[in-house]
Amino acid sequence: MSDLAVSFDELPTCGGGRVGVATLNAPKSLNALSLEMIQSLAAKLEAWAVDRSVVAVWLEGAGDKAFCAGGDVVALYRSLAEEGDVRGAARGGLFPETYFTAEYRLDHRIHTYPKPLLVWGDGIVMGGGLGLMAGGFQRLVTETTLIAMPEITIGLYPDIGASWFLNRMPPGIGAYLGLTGAQLNARDALDLGLADRFVPRERRDDLLGALAEADYGDREPADCRLAVQGVLDRFEARGAAPEGQVWPRRDHLQALVGEVGPSDAVARILADDRDDPWLSANRARLSSGCPMTAHLVWRMLERHRHSSLADAFRDELGLSVQCCHQGDLAEGVRALLIDKDKQPRWSHADVASVPEADIQAMLASPWSSEAHPLRDLGVGRRVG
Repeated sequence: MSDLAVSFDELPTCGGGRVGVATLNAPKSLNALSLEMIQSLAAKLEAWAVDRSVVAVWLEGAGDKAFCAGGDVVALYRSLAEEGDVRGAARGGLFPETYFTAEYRLDHRIHTYPKPLLVWGDGIVMGGGLGLMAGGFQRLVTETTLIAMPEITIGLYPDIGASWFLNRMPPGIGAYLGLTGAQLNARDALDLGLADRFVPRERRDDLLGALAEADYGDREPADCRLAVQGVLDRFEARGAAPEGQVWPRRDHLQALVGEVGPSDAVARILADDRDDPWLSANRARLSSGCPMTAHLVWRMLERHRHSSLADAFRDELGLSVQCCHQGDLAEGVRALLIDKDKQPRWSHADVASVPEADIQAMLASPWSSEAHPLRDLGVGRRVG
């Protein structure tokens, strides 16, 4: 494989068309999403979108461990450290704004892409990886799929459009996932609307071959979508997916979160003493997680219960930049990935002690609506 951040190929189809194949090419970092990867993928998707010979797009990650384990938070940390004190409110720089703007613009484009875009969600899919996967026309999971939004462990929050798509899960479930960073398997992804099909990992090559052999008619978008669906119907093996973790516990999770505020919800989750390994792991993650993140999870879900995807991305951009400039992201990344002492010194002792003024400061946009970097997002486009 090449040394490019994202490698590209085109598979010829029987009718003279082509299937574009994009591969995130950083297996040593579990395909963590760098700015270079974002920019390269965005440019190629735009080129394929207007190329009438391209009938479909396939997006995957290199290696056998991960599709994409998240955004390049180490690069974010280093950009902040270069400005001086990584705990200081005065730190800044343009990299966080540049990175998150490019990432969210790409994620939104995938949601609105005019051609069938298939995402091979094999292995680890976390954070920024889920941002790429969430908007795919057909999101494919395998027996090795592991999905999570563990931002509470680094002082961020579920971004990448999660403020929008977590609200489309059963009441309370999205909040629970955001608060605990719970790990999901393929069945959970199917149950919660994060995936569309289960295809065994060993069938990947056969599936790509079948897509190349399919009849895409006149190559109109509707014809291409029908052709892709027809191929996937032959490969789907939903009955082979592992047993779910969320659905069997749905009533319990909803009771824990309930119609309360974030402090009460956190207290209920931490007080839950069920002898259940999955629940215990979630409690442990929340217990050591960032107190401010818990509030941000809650507020963002409230703010975007009825908003558009584009509005959610615009709001997330402001908050993500604030998490870098005045929040706990740098400290969380330091503790988990830089020094690896796993002893983050969060800016607040616990969820109950976070002042409302601090929450509001984080939620305040750094830009006016006229100057917002994503002000044009969603104009003239619809999300299906």
